[in-house]
Amino acid sequence: MRVGFFVTCLVDLMRPSIGFAAIRLLEAGGATVYVPPAQTCCGQPAYNSGDREDARALALKVIEEFEGCDFLVAPSGSCSGMIRTHYADLFSDDSALLARAQALAARTRELTDFLVNELRLERPPGRFDGTITYHDSCAGLREMGVKDQPRALLAKVPGLTLHEMSEAEMCCGFGGTFAVKFGEISTRLADNKCTHIANSGADAVVLGDLGCMLNIEGRLRRRGDRRTRVLHVAEVLAGESPDAPAR
Repeated sequence: MRVGFFVTCLVDLMRPSIGFAAIRLLEAGGATVYVPPAQTCCGQPAYNSGDREDARALALKVIEEFEGCDFLVAPSGSCSGMIRTHYADLFSDDSALLARAQALAARTRELTDFLVNELRLERPPGRFDGTITYHDSCAGLREMGVKDQPRALLAKVPGLTLHEMSEAEMCCGFGGTFAVKFGEISTRLADNKCTHIANSGADAVVLGDLGCMLNIEGRLRRRGDRRTRVLHVAEVLAGESPDAPAR
């Protein structure tokens, strides 16, 4: 199985450890991983801002780079959701490109969904000694149907205990440019999320999208929480979690 790995912009620029952890998991499940060296953005920021020309150009680049793979896998419900849900809209006026976009969309998966339903990974290589709570990122939940998959994998990690938080499915307030355009609403949502995380008593909050991670961690630290770790599910499953923050 040849799996094309879509790194995502944020992982590439802000936390490459997530990418390496994801590749380790894919290889542990028996996949041959291909990472197109010139890949860039999926086009979502442009698409959400109404810049269809740039979004279309980026989408075509992704199609050309990954259409030779059996699957495209991303450690992000947001980016995989863009490809799976919105690429067809970008090429609705071109039947040939639309067919290519739809074909790639049908082979696009979010990481934990792919590990559970395609690779059927039984033994994640990681270990985590402590308690976690899980935040369901909006795009992963609503566009990619990711809910039980990460929890099923985390349940197999030695030493890990899951404490569910209240309103785990509620938005953290990021939403890409939403956090910039509607700062006060975003901050209130982030504060609500941080309160629920604290009330769970968990050592770490785990999730599947780096945008949400950055938003939640930034708000936790501004509120004075230096204890709670903010980790991507791939890092926990692969046993490659960064060190805990200073207290």
